[in-house]
Amino acid sequence: MSNTNRLDEVFKKRKITNRVVAKYVKRSEGTVSKWRNNKRQPSVHELNKIAELLREDIRNLLHKSDWSESEAPTYSEFKRQLKKDNW
Repeated sequence: MSNTNRLDEVFKKRKITNRVVAKYVKRSEGTVSKWRNNKRQPSVHELNKIAELLREDIRNLLHKSDWSESEAPTYSEFKRQLKKDNW
């Protein structure tokens, strides 16, 4: 799994412990550890709770998406291809 979230980076920078976050979001320390290490991902609701606790913009908890170099088709290109294929 790729590194989707930046929790480890943010927690280290702000000296945040898994234990305190776990208590706030009502999850186990093990679960928070998995989120922090990108072994599992928190739900949007859980990310929002973490952002609330840290008074942090939720977007700062995620890696930025830059699709400018992506080889995947855009929505318009894909839709055109579907029409061409009589889908």
